[in-house]
Amino acid sequence: MSGPAQTVTMPVVRDPADFDTQSGSLLERLVFNHRITVLLLCGVATLVLGFFAAQLKVNASFERMIPASSPYIQNYFKYKKELPGLGNSIRIVVENRSGGDIFDPAYQEVLRKANDAVFLVPGVDRSWMKSLWMPIVRWRQVTEEGVTGGPVMPANYDGSAASIDQLRSNVARAGIVGSLVANDLKSSMIVVPLLDRHPQTGKPLDYGELSEALESKIRSLESERTGVYIVGFGKIVGDLIDGLKQVMQFFAVSVLIAGFFVYFYTRCWRSTLLLVTTAIAGVVWLLGLMQLLGYELDPYSILVPFLIFAIGLSHGAQKMNGILQDVGRGTHKYVAARYTFRRLFMAGLTALLTNIVGFAVLVIIDIPVIRDLAITTSIGVTVLIFTKLVLIPVTLSYIGVSASAAQRALAEEGELHADRGVRALVWAALDRLTERRGAVVAIAVSAVVTAISSVVMMDLRIGDLDPGAPELRKDSRYNLDNAYITSRYGLSSDQFVAIMVTPDDGCRLYGSLRLMDELALQLRATEGVQATTSLAETTRFITSALSEGSGKWLTLSRDQALTNAAVGAAMIASPDITNTSCSVSPLVAYLTDHKADTVARVLKVSEDFANRYNSAPDVKDGTRFLLAAGSAGIEAATNIEVESGIVKMYLAVYGATALLCLVTFRSVRATIVAMIPLVITTILCKALMVWLGIGLKVATLPVIAVGVGVGVDYALYLLSVQIALQRRGASLAEAYRKSLDFTGRVVALVGVTMAAGVITWAWSPIKFQADMGILLAFMFLWNMVGALVLIPALSHFLLNPKPQPVAPQAVPA
Repeated sequence: MSGPAQTVTMPVVRDPADFDTQSGSLLERLVFNHRITVLLLCGVATLVLGFFAAQLKVNASFERMIPASSPYIQNYFKYKKELPGLGNSIRIVVENRSGGDIFDPAYQEVLRKANDAVFLVPGVDRSWMKSLWMPIVRWRQVTEEGVTGGPVMPANYDGSAASIDQLRSNVARAGIVGSLVANDLKSSMIVVPLLDRHPQTGKPLDYGELSEALESKIRSLESERTGVYIVGFGKIVGDLIDGLKQVMQFFAVSVLIAGFFVYFYTRCWRSTLLLVTTAIAGVVWLLGLMQLLGYELDPYSILVPFLIFAIGLSHGAQKMNGILQDVGRGTHKYVAARYTFRRLFMAGLTALLTNIVGFAVLVIIDIPVIRDLAITTSIGVTVLIFTKLVLIPVTLSYIGVSASAAQRALAEEGELHADRGVRALVWAALDRLTERRGAVVAIAVSAVVTAISSVVMMDLRIGDLDPGAPELRKDSRYNLDNAYITSRYGLSSDQFVAIMVTPDDGCRLYGSLRLMDELALQLRATEGVQATTSLAETTRFITSALSEGSGKWLTLSRDQALTNAAVGAAMIASPDITNTSCSVSPLVAYLTDHKADTVARVLKVSEDFANRYNSAPDVKDGTRFLLAAGSAGIEAATNIEVESGIVKMYLAVYGATALLCLVTFRSVRATIVAMIPLVITTILCKALMVWLGIGLKVATLPVIAVGVGVGVDYALYLLSVQIALQRRGASLAEAYRKSLDFTGRVVALVGVTMAAGVITWAWSPIKFQADMGILLAFMFLWNMVGALVLIPALSHFLLNPKPQPVAPQAVPA
């Protein structure tokens, strides 16, 4: 990152009139000879982009959180209209807390109000809503005349004892206890499929508005006599958006903490305020550009402003090292600012380009929300090229630094050279790592820790490890609601759907139904599956019902006429059991949870069956089983993409980082020295995820790339100065010590400031953000420690050429 120029003391110029304003690069002259114009342009950009930043919306899209190019997701999208309610839906449970059950007129009135209120909420797919009050929920019965049925809610319901008795009978005949009605009969469910777009505006559904509507119109019905519980993707996102309001408060805390560390480093209020203000300006520019480019701030990309602030502040602080010493020696603030620009522009540009590469490689992950994260973070780091590399030195040329802070920096430098003070003792300990004994001990300890962590990280799981919504805290209202529903309903909201596709009317054929029934049987025998529902199972039941309920006829009949009658009755009784052309039929498996292991087991059984029977010899009608729909099916596809994406991401991020190091150092050995601490930190981070019970998923996938992209800066700081001095003839010990003198405090400051920028997430109400904050803080700090400890140790073996023996000269006779 740095070059020899950084180690050269610039001449002291006390009067700006004595400074040659035409010296330096063309860019330096362009910037500093037009300082007023630069400041005005930056000020105008901040105001304009700030105006747009204020309009940035917070939202999340269901489709942008899943891998669109996955064949499973493509199957889901292709048949989405034929599978209402099996993708993005809300489930509302209304409970009778008065000691009675659902067959209470007062309870039914509250349920009706809830049903009518949610029916009118924009974004609800009203055609496929299910509840006791919706006509799509029907009962069926076999009589002498055949199969009869009707809506569960009697047409003449008036709350009388007779209508309540009729409702009780209809619920029993409909077979909905455990699905729409609780096992204890004290609550019932409203299933609310959601549209992707607002029906009036055509814009993507605003989950924040949806959640607010559910709280104000449905949750408001809650009382001592009535309980209301709401779950589903839309509610998760709504709760996440609500939690973001608290997260933004953490941003202010991060600013204060990071500002404290910068002040502790500079001991100058004016420069601290400048660095903090400039870092915030970088965030404002980013948010304004996101609005102009059509992006939204979602619960995942909320980390971007924190990162950009932390990167901008920590990297900006490195400029203070040189300017403080220059001013302390007597150089005028204008000249000192130009010296700082001259020293650090190319070095800072290299570091930022490295960060951009580290973030940009995330675009290879085929999940839109991750790609958005990669693009917006890269935009934010690009913004820092202007705010960090140009705006800070230009502003410093006007406001300068306090004289006392400058003298203090110079005095500390003198103490360091005199081997006095705490920092000198730390530096001396690190110096010993350039010697064989210290290097061997450091490498051996690192190898042992890495070996243990490598064993631990083998237990890292792909996907969610906890029931409910792992994005939220276990004691969140959502997860408490989910626990209530799971404990009282036999069919969970975690649905895995295999799609049977046939030609028109092909679902009536015995061969197709037999295969569907066989898959259902295998799934029910799979650990983690509560129950299954399908056209085949319903057809078996109705076939038996058509034969006076005889158990002998609880089967799929080879008599096509009988099967046609049973399938026809099933389509009337359950309109969503297949589509109108009888060509797309879902087989729904209800899972006990959506943990990674559960989803993986169900997926394997379904995949094996589909691969084996899609071309079965006795099925000549084109019957195929496609995966997958339902919340668990979509999660299975996402887990597959994460598992494959992590390998591609490793290759891309480490390959790109190694290439940049190779270009910067022009040495393969130096590149190896820089990369080893990054690899070790990645292994330790994955072991930490196992110890903390964190799975590898969409929310945690970016952590590795961010940690590597930012972590390589430490090696760039130290090695660039060290190698430059070694190439000029300095020994390893001397080169590393001078590298520490010049960049050691900067390395420590960057690590601590970056960690401070994200550690406040640990207290976020959003669980995955708390996980990301802990992991990122760990990686930022451990990369710093790894660089300070392992670079000298590895350099002893890889960057420590032995002095060549001098050939003895002949003694003249």
